Amino acid sequence: MDFTAEQIKKLNIQFKGIPPEEIIFWAIKFAKNPVVTTNFRPYEVAILNAVTEVRKTMPVVWCDTGYNTPQTYKHAEELITTLGLNVKLFVPKQTSAHRDVVMGIPGIDDPKHAEFTKQVKLEPFRRAMSELKPDVWFTNLRKGQTALRDTLDILSLSKDGVLKVSPFYHWSDGQLDMYLEDRNLPNEHKYFDPTKVLENRECGLHI
Repeated sequence: MDFTAEQIKKLNIQFKGIPPEEIIFWAIKFAKNPVVTTNFRPYEVAILNAVTEVRKTMPVVWCDTGYNTPQTYKHAEELITTLGLNVKLFVPKQTSAHRDVVMGIPGIDDPKHAEFTKQVKLEPFRRAMSELKPDVWFTNLRKGQTALRDTLDILSLSKDGVLKVSPFYHWSDGQLDMYLEDRNLPNEHKYFDPTKVLENRECGLHI
């Protein structure tokens, strides 16, 4: 799926206000190897439900840092079962217990924080992308989450040329709450990302 910046700009204008399912159907129609990524954070159920309603067998890439809350793990198991997710699990090469001894969880000002982020998030993600080789990457990025994400849109290109599709990009928490309520879908807010600390800090995968 080769798109110029001008084509993507026009499509983003066209897709604003379009139901997420229609955007997903459009992307899947042209994709050769689409995937959806998730960390089972709050509201991730929306993109997982929307994507699997269009293609049930869609590969769901879960890069588990090993530091999720018990509530997140329970939420993940519930969604994997109820939505029948085709999960492709990728984890760091070192266990969190081992890393706790040699490094711990460095603060964002600690020089070891970059290496920590690489180990628990970036390396597993790059390994997933290398193995699955997607041409379309569905995400639940939304405007207002971080400064970087405010510069993106429904469609954007990763640095590797993969088309990122964020069907809920313009949706607010309130709109998503209604979406989940209408479909009787569960949500879970007790989530922890050890690489971000601050909610408005970028996680690293989209830089």
